[in-house]
Amino acid sequence: MKIMAINGSPRRAENTARLLHKALEGAASLLEAETEYIDLYPLKYKGCLSCFYCKRKDKEHGGCIVKDDLAPVLERAKQADALLFGSPIYFMNLTSGMQTFLERFFFSQYIYSREIPSVLGKTLPSAFLYTMNATEEQATAFHIKENLAAYERAAVGILGAKPYLFYEFNTLQFKDYSKYESSIFSEEEKHAYHEKHGAEIAEQAYALGKKLILDAQKL
Repeated sequence: MKIMAINGSPRRAENTARLLHKALEGAASLLEAETEYIDLYPLKYKGCLSCFYCKRKDKEHGGCIVKDDLAPVLERAKQADALLFGSPIYFMNLTSGMQTFLERFFFSQYIYSREIPSVLGKTLPSAFLYTMNATEEQATAFHIKENLAAYERAAVGILGAKPYLFYEFNTLQFKDYSKYESSIFSEEEKHAYHEKHGAEIAEQAYALGKKLILDAQKL
C-alpha cells in the first residue's frame, strides 16, 4: 500500500509539515506501508489552462497536457492507495499552492458526465489536514469550515469517498514573537495551549495515517 502526503505550505518544516510527517509515520507502522512526501512550493507549476485536453473524446481521459514540475506528481497521486492533503489556512482558505494542485488534479479526473463522475477508476481514501492560527471559536465565527467545503465535496465525487478532516487550531506562527508586529496574540497563551495539547494533536495525526491505510486495505 502506498500513501502520498502533499504539503501545501511554503514553510517546509513547520506546523503542516510536522503533522503530515506524523500521519505518514502512522501509516508506515502498518504492514510497512510505502510513503511519499511532496512539498509543493519548491516546484514550478501553474494552474489549469482550461484547454479541456483531459476531456477530449479522442484522447485518454484523466491526463493533464501541461508539462511542468507538477505533472509527475499528479501521475503518482493517481497511483497511490491513499492521499493526505495538508494546508495552512491563509485568509480563510487553502494556500494558493494547494488550490492550484487540487484544481489540476481534480479537474483532470472529471469529464462532465453524469454517468461517470470520475475517470480515476478507483476509490481513493483521503484526508484534508488543516493548520491555522485561528482558535476553534474564531474558525467558527469566520466560517472557515464552510469556505473549505467545496474542495471536500469535490474529493467525494472525484475520489469516490468522503475525506477525513483534521484541524489544528491556534498554531504557533513565529519562533520569536518579539520580532514581528503581532500584538493581537498572546505568545504565552499560545505556548501554554501547545504544551497542553501538542502531544494529543500529534497522536491524532498518527492515528489518521493508520486509518487511511486501513481504509485502503478494505478496497
